Amino acid sequence: MVNSEYLDVFLDESQEHLQAVNDNLLKLEQAPGDLSIVGEIFRSAHTLKGMAATMGFEDLAHLTHNMENVLDLIRNSKLEATSTVLDVVFSAVDDLEAMVNHIAEGGDGKRDVSTVVKQLEQIEKGESPVTTDQITESSESAPPVQVLSNESYDEYERTILDQSAEQGFEAFQIEVTLDERAMLKAARVFMVFDVVEQVGEVIKSTPPAEELEEEKFDQSFLITIVSKTSGEEIQQRILKVSEVTNVDVKKLDLMNISAPSKEQNEENNSSSEEANIATSNSKQPVASKKQEEGNTPAKKAEGNKTIRVNIERLDVLMNLFEELVIDRGRLEQIASELRNNELNETVERMSRISGDLQEIILNMRMMPVEQVFNRFPRMVRSLSKDLKKQVNLQIIGAETELDRTIIDEIGDPLVHLLRNSIDHGIETPAVRVANGKPEEGTVVLKAYHSGNNVFIEIEDDGAGIDREKVLNKALSNGVVTEEDAEKMTDQQVFGLLFSSGFSTAEKITDVSGRGVGLDVVRNTFESLGGVVTVNSVLGKGSVFSIQLPLTLSIIDVMLVEVRDEKYAIPLSSIVETAIISKSDIYSAHGQKVIDFRGKVVPLVYLKEVFQVPGDVIDEELFSLVIVHKGDKVAGLVVDSLIGQHDIVLKSLGNYLKDIFAISGATILGNGQVALIVDTNALIK
Repeated sequence: MVNSEYLDVFLDESQEHLQAVNDNLLKLEQAPGDLSIVGEIFRSAHTLKGMAATMGFEDLAHLTHNMENVLDLIRNSKLEATSTVLDVVFSAVDDLEAMVNHIAEGGDGKRDVSTVVKQLEQIEKGESPVTTDQITESSESAPPVQVLSNESYDEYERTILDQSAEQGFEAFQIEVTLDERAMLKAARVFMVFDVVEQVGEVIKSTPPAEELEEEKFDQSFLITIVSKTSGEEIQQRILKVSEVTNVDVKKLDLMNISAPSKEQNEENNSSSEEANIATSNSKQPVASKKQEEGNTPAKKAEGNKTIRVNIERLDVLMNLFEELVIDRGRLEQIASELRNNELNETVERMSRISGDLQEIILNMRMMPVEQVFNRFPRMVRSLSKDLKKQVNLQIIGAETELDRTIIDEIGDPLVHLLRNSIDHGIETPAVRVANGKPEEGTVVLKAYHSGNNVFIEIEDDGAGIDREKVLNKALSNGVVTEEDAEKMTDQQVFGLLFSSGFSTAEKITDVSGRGVGLDVVRNTFESLGGVVTVNSVLGKGSVFSIQLPLTLSIIDVMLVEVRDEKYAIPLSSIVETAIISKSDIYSAHGQKVIDFRGKVVPLVYLKEVFQVPGDVIDEELFSLVIVHKGDKVAGLVVDSLIGQHDIVLKSLGNYLKDIFAISGATILGNGQVALIVDTNALIK
């Protein structure tokens, strides 16, 4: 089954249901009396159980079943959703996630879950769940066999029983008990009825057929049959059905069976007729009303029509479109050179259509950041418990969309930043109260669009960043010099936190303190064309802000010329362009700078950085592209500005990786290759 064509769908839907369970468990913890939330959790767990059983992942299905039993008690107000109970359920969800991940990696989903199963069973029995150390090996007692109930039969059923007796049939009342871990109980009921119908006829079932089909019974159900086969043989036949643990057969004395009350008679008439129709006229004992009314056209539910598409197919589609963009640029250039009106009109129309197509394809690759954000509430809950802190995580703008490629990369860096905010930022309840703050700290995770970028911010109301402490640590580590330290702004000082091996933690914990993490965070975001900045007020809190491009495949750039070569500078990095005079350039500390709008801006000559060949020409005017990285700016000196273009970002491949200040290349309309400048590498 692991290689089934349905495996991908199973994995996708399992992860969605597990995420829904996680989200709703967190809501339930905040509102333990809201049974509608329990209903949502139960439905997700029940669906997951059914899918796992169908796919043959029995361990996954059995654990979900145990968890479902506890949820059912909460749903029926027989158990309170206390923190202790939810801790065990969360633990079960962790195991379920591990199983699903193991299956996704090609495994069979097997896992030792005896500890959490034991805890769930103890909760189900009304006992306090014991810890791992307290659990001892003990044989599980078999479920108690219930005494057969004193069934009553209406006039219609009694007539059938009497007529059957006259024809030499015997009547039996049979109680069938299913394994408490049985999956798809309705299917087991069907198998039992199928076995019974081979030797007799079902007269009545308790619960009625409709309820059996909907699994509205615990572990046992009753059936009354007439047969010429002995009770012992009937018992042995039923016991051969898998997941049937006990069969109790009782021969009915037709002289002493009881008749129902008037009220019961009215109710039983309809249910017994249903059961009789289901068993006598077909080989399917559990026939629902929907099946019986199958000829009645049902109104289809309105909803979104969606299909699942493998991301690799979208990548192929994007690659083909990128080639189309290159050819579009070539056609536009040819049309402008030939100056043919009909050709120009056709090319303009094709450009508009391909522009619309580009937007559709890019939107197909866009996904809401909630795909990443959804896993954080659970992580924050666990981390705050470990650190003995009270933390309220607020998520804003989870519907904001980003390219799938970027979505896949930002999860781990955001985990680092959140853990950093909770460990370093949020104080313990006692410290917060002493500082006049509420015991519970707040961390806000926010995403929003701005132009062609998405901003993600992590803000906390914690202790903030001690500027002097960071600076002293940086000086002692040799990250900055005394001279540099005197001129640094607050943001530049806070930016030192992203230096490799830098940490202000006073002690090493499982969460942080080893100086590993924030440098990786910065490098990851910058590799995606993003920028990370941090602001903080001591005693008030901190804000980490990440600016990311909407997509990495097709980007807007400013094409510039440096001697005979062309370079592309991403528009997301550009502040503005300008023409400056040679007399505007000064030297300061061995660096060429200009005074631009009251700010000293260092100059970077691209012809020197990239060692562009050509004769040295003493020019009076220079074209300048002002670029930024956070609050830092620099002026890129080029020979001329060509203009703005949509370009396709292409990798340079393995042979040309790690080239300084180059993030990729693109093919222009005339077939010439232009290198894409990584402005972050040029700003210091």
